Amino acid sequence: MMAANNAEREFLAGSKIGGTNPPFFIAGPCVIESAGLLQTVAKEVRRVADAHQVTILFKSSFDKANRSSIDSFRGPGIREGLQMLKEAAAVHNLPTLTDIHSPEEAEIAAEYVDMLQIPAFLCRQTDLVVAAARTGKWTNIKKGQFVAPEDALQIADKFRKSGSDKVTLCERGYTFGYNNLVVDMRAFEIMRSAGLHVVFDATHSTQLPGGGKTSGGDRRMAFPLMRAAVAVGLDGIFAEIHPNPPEAKSDATNQLYLKDFENFVQTALKIDRLVKADV
Repeated sequence: MMAANNAEREFLAGSKIGGTNPPFFIAGPCVIESAGLLQTVAKEVRRVADAHQVTILFKSSFDKANRSSIDSFRGPGIREGLQMLKEAAAVHNLPTLTDIHSPEEAEIAAEYVDMLQIPAFLCRQTDLVVAAARTGKWTNIKKGQFVAPEDALQIADKFRKSGSDKVTLCERGYTFGYNNLVVDMRAFEIMRSAGLHVVFDATHSTQLPGGGKTSGGDRRMAFPLMRAAVAVGLDGIFAEIHPNPPEAKSDATNQLYLKDFENFVQTALKIDRLVKADV
């Protein structure tokens, strides 16, 4: 039996989160590679959002600050990158999300995007959590690969006690020995039962972290993991998408093909409707 739904509340652009509302989606390329890439992906994201009447935040990172190797591509930087993201989203009328890594970045990014995201490795950095809350923006906090779901509740508590309750917690797998992750489906039940809004990161959960100069991964697992997570019960779904993932400058092994994104969304919505109809 699925955990009792979180209370329904206003989310972005008149949409709602919680209750029996369908999940929102966060989708886009891992890192900002070019303005052209952003336009290509944003166009398809808008089409899918309209076709299925669902809220999708367009995401991309201006800086991948935790790359395995110092030689890896990181992105265009904060001001240039966020301006590119803002312009692409504006053309296609999409809300936006990006990662932040410091309190200073939280303030700057809040000028450009609708929702902030705290990366998993930084989820326990109190100053960063507090700064994100103080912007007044919705914030998606990735649950670290080293954090139990019960302990993630304390992270959300930090955010709330800093003046905002616009927070979602994101499951993205737990460290399972060296260079491997496993998704504990109990985490969704535990965090949602505590009244929190929960997101599932379907693509980073398929990573095989470390193991050389770049992390590996297996994008084939994104669909089955997503189906299982939606069946347990959630409020949002995160997936990185790219027209040609093997050529992507970051997360080449776990991003989804852009052509598969609509099927991904459609499948998730079908399962969500079935599960929430029984609540």
